[in-house]
Amino acid sequence: MKHEVIVCGAGIAGMTTALALTRAGVDVALLAPKKVSAPMQAEQYHPRVYAISEASQALLASLGIWGAMPQERITPVDAMQVHGDRDGQVVLDAWQAAKPHLAWIVESGEIERALFQALTIYGVPWLDDTLATWQPGQVTTTGGVTVQAQLFIGADGARSPLRSAAAMAHQKKDYGDQGLVTHLTCEKPHLNTAYQWFRNHHVLAFLPMPDTSEGHQVSLVWSVDDATAARYLEMDEATLARALPEALNEVAQGCLGALKVRARLHGFPLTLEKAQMVATGVALVGDAAHRVHPLAGQGLNLGLGDVKVLTQVLNEKEAFRSYGDLRVLERYARTRAADVLAMRVATDGLYQLFARDLPALPFLRNAGMKLVQQLPWVKRQLIAGAAGS
Repeated sequence: MKHEVIVCGAGIAGMTTALALTRAGVDVALLAPKKVSAPMQAEQYHPRVYAISEASQALLASLGIWGAMPQERITPVDAMQVHGDRDGQVVLDAWQAAKPHLAWIVESGEIERALFQALTIYGVPWLDDTLATWQPGQVTTTGGVTVQAQLFIGADGARSPLRSAAAMAHQKKDYGDQGLVTHLTCEKPHLNTAYQWFRNHHVLAFLPMPDTSEGHQVSLVWSVDDATAARYLEMDEATLARALPEALNEVAQGCLGALKVRARLHGFPLTLEKAQMVATGVALVGDAAHRVHPLAGQGLNLGLGDVKVLTQVLNEKEAFRSYGDLRVLERYARTRAADVLAMRVATDGLYQLFARDLPALPFLRNAGMKLVQQLPWVKRQLIAGAAGS
């Protein structure tokens, strides 16, 4: 089997890469287990949701994905309230930057389903298998199939088998925290506002979701230490239904009124990771290339930024160069370096700022938030950065 480019991995980053390159006229195939995200029943929602930035929304729209998703399941974010661990607060509104919305909350499963349908329509070849070995220009799958290509793109997640097989450098730091996610029914309307609190070295976020017959709904993303996460994940349903809302409202101070757990609680480890993004014949995108703390909700947006730039670079390469030419791939790595570093420094720096209790730090970080709240031009820059513009 031979193609110009093979995309290893079929998550959102992998499928978006394959679709974008196919639309650009590249001969692409996918190498990954083939699975379709099943449609959810009415008023049931996928556990993982993403805050899609303006730049990511534009990319998905250009590929025909945005319009293929059920719009009633997408919630615009018009404002964001960020609370410090004392009296610091920053409020960002879309109107401050003359934008219709700050972001959109979208279920991972809905994006995946729309991408799968688009790839099927375009007839993108899909090898339902996993990578076993790699050597320049060729991989062998666990099923014994040999696949040749000029370029192999690793979109196969934080534990990327392609990255390991190609011996690409990788650094990882465990935060010792987990992200807890579920959906909640709330007494008060969220008004299309995302809320975030920094408390007791933890980061709590409520993301606006569509209302249900049970009431208003938000998605929970709570970054807590491993011991706290284990305690909640081990609770039975009845105990969790009592304990979790109580703990959340202690932090949120009843901002949205009474809370009720309406879905299973899931947890995932939080890490800070970066990898060598390119080598001859190999390029990494998404979590295979980098992972950041989810407190800014920018992980997927960072990955989709990789997809956009890599597609542009490959589309604009000189005709005499192959897709796997290191000179071509280094253009991609150089273009992405600043954005990836900036997001890495911003998220880790903010996490470390609130994770430490050195003398005067609580006062300084909350005073800084109050200062930002009084400076409209700073808030406009924050909004532009989050939008990817």
